[in-house]
Amino acid sequence: MNGPEQDQEMADSAEAFALLQFYAEAGVSELVMDEAVDNYTLPEAAAAAQPAAAAPARGKPSLPPRPQPTVSSPAPIPLEGMQEAETARETAARCQSLEDLRAALAAFDLCPLKQTAKNLVFSDGNPAAKIMFVGEAPGRDEDIQGLPFVGRSGQLLDRMLASIGLSRTENAYIANVLPWRPPGNRTPTDGELAMCRPFIERHIELMNPEVLVFLGGVSAKQLLNTSTGIMRLRGKWAVYKAGGREIPALPVFHPAYLLRQTAQKRLAWRDLLKLQEKLKELGLS
Repeated sequence: MNGPEQDQEMADSAEAFALLQFYAEAGVSELVMDEAVDNYTLPEAAAAAQPAAAAPARGKPSLPPRPQPTVSSPAPIPLEGMQEAETARETAARCQSLEDLRAALAAFDLCPLKQTAKNLVFSDGNPAAKIMFVGEAPGRDEDIQGLPFVGRSGQLLDRMLASIGLSRTENAYIANVLPWRPPGNRTPTDGELAMCRPFIERHIELMNPEVLVFLGGVSAKQLLNTSTGIMRLRGKWAVYKAGGREIPALPVFHPAYLLRQTAQKRLAWRDLLKLQEKLKELGLS
């Protein structure tokens, strides 16, 4: 008769064999040590001493090595609308007055923003003003009324202007880099900005202001040809060149940003005081 020790050995062997069968049926083809070993960092002799791969289970083909994913840099996105932008530049250059420019924009069908907008948002304020404010793009209210800055941000802008003695009905003029609202107020694409840029540049030339104020980062970066953000640009006088002239330009926060970040209004007030000081210096107030 078998003794207890022999019975235990036979039971252990049966369990081990059953476990091996389970591994084979599950497709296990390699032995794994208790601790992971990086064979790439071992000397050749040590690497050769590592346990060889077990033979694949009978009747089970070995699996091919899994391909490693390849990582590549994203392809550069081409600037859409280059030909349209050149057409826009030629069209804008032919305009000899603000009325010409408004009519040219109304007839310009190459910018896709026009297809989704309700109205052309050209400008508001006094065309004889010497201070020109340039924002980013129309919002919902502006798109409905066809005028820039008529929503909540426009109401805030009016209060900001009044605080330093300015008014769009008397001595301020307002326009946007984009004359059409982007769908859903989304960020404009590089192509859309490129197509509309010749028009706002010509707009500034025809207005011929003494002082420019860029409302927000989009207008400041576009018209100053910089990638610097508005947090670093704001409150610092720059120079905008138009028609052979150098026009002092002041980037400030967009009123819509101030509605979201009310704590920044103190910085906006400082910027308004700098604008007021410049206007006094130039005899415009």
